[in-house]
Amino acid sequence: MSLLTVMAAEAPRLDLTHSWVGYVGVATFLIAYLLVSIESRTHLRKAKPVIIAAGVIWLLAALAYARAGDTVTAGQVLRRDIGTFGELFLFILSAMTFVNTMEERQIFSALRSWLIRKRLSLRTVFWATGLLSFLISSQIDNMTTALVMGTVVLTVGRGNIRFLVPACINVVVAANAGGAWCAYGDITSLMVWQTGLLPFLAFFKLFVPAAVNWLVPALIMTIAVPRALPAAEQDEDIRVRQGGWLVVGLLALTLVLAVASDQLLGLPPALGMMTGLGLLNLYGFYLRRFGHEARAAVQHGVMPLEGIEVSPHRPRFDIFQILQRAEWDTLMFFYGVIVAIGGLEFMGQLGLLSKAMYTGLGATMANTLVGVVSAFVDNIPVMYSVIAMHPPMSQAQWLLVTMTAGVGGSLLSIGSAAGVALMSQSRGVYTFASHLRWTWAIALGYAASIFVHLAINGG
Repeated sequence: MSLLTVMAAEAPRLDLTHSWVGYVGVATFLIAYLLVSIESRTHLRKAKPVIIAAGVIWLLAALAYARAGDTVTAGQVLRRDIGTFGELFLFILSAMTFVNTMEERQIFSALRSWLIRKRLSLRTVFWATGLLSFLISSQIDNMTTALVMGTVVLTVGRGNIRFLVPACINVVVAANAGGAWCAYGDITSLMVWQTGLLPFLAFFKLFVPAAVNWLVPALIMTIAVPRALPAAEQDEDIRVRQGGWLVVGLLALTLVLAVASDQLLGLPPALGMMTGLGLLNLYGFYLRRFGHEARAAVQHGVMPLEGIEVSPHRPRFDIFQILQRAEWDTLMFFYGVIVAIGGLEFMGQLGLLSKAMYTGLGATMANTLVGVVSAFVDNIPVMYSVIAMHPPMSQAQWLLVTMTAGVGGSLLSIGSAAGVALMSQSRGVYTFASHLRWTWAIALGYAASIFVHLAINGG
């Protein structure tokens, strides 16, 4: 049953928009998000304030309904939101575990090493890392993609600022654009798919507009990229560890199971992802008992089940240690955002916002502004707010807002996880100011992608 069906079946709501409960609820969320926005200064993890805000908002809403004699409706709606989070949580946790396993098996390190050893020209590296970022981020998260490709850029172009800045920006823009055209390529598109607003195949209509979003600024920036060869410096020849390619195959099978569960059987995609995670766990058991590291452990007199490292540099495969490396702060932040925004929608506050945006401005302008807002505010709460508002829109407009929420963060370096991660990795080479100098080119790509989408998909 989709989110829309559940919402339609709910009992009548109280209008809390102009009550003290509604005002305090909005203030609570704004204070929490202010704390999220200054996380780098306070070092307070972003999940903590939004989890507390979610609890406060729903306690206030439930109290207002209880005073009106209704102790049932609030609980029913909250269970809907927790169920929505649960499906997304299991999907994302499974995907994170696969990505972390691929990292542990050195898939990404081997790809980076191969690219560096190819000794391509700087301009060729610029286009190769951009294209790979666009394609890879449709299958794994944009932050991991940006970090892997960012390592290639920073290694190849060490010391060459003329190359490094546009190449880093190119990776960020391509990674964000790549996540938009696949249903599981970005959390925003995943939310739209799993809540039943768009079918899986519909997202591929965004491939051309998303490609335009990347290609327009890339073509402009390539003029500033030198054609020279990188400095003669050889990177270590890194090989994929045992079972790495089989893990990639298991991920492909898992994604097929997730899509088939939804498209053919009407089951939550999370079921397919968790089934695949079970297969990965089973393969992890095989590697731990009979893999190369296990045999090496036996040769060193260590039994496979004891869990003792073979060497300080290469511990034996442990799927549960990999599971622990998931971005738990992000997952808990996700919970807080979904539940808190669901509470504001329950109070009626998002209905007012929806009327002001989608009735006052029209769907195309409102969805364009959603992307601009996502350059300043995390796109997860922005996108879920739109989903919770549920403005009456065509499929083309839902595709538009999915794309703008995903690629709008490219306008600023702080607008996406990919940009923030790469700024941290580059250590002062790729900065907010250096990105801002090319924002005009990125904005041209943003506008062009919207125009292309409306031209080929309608609106």
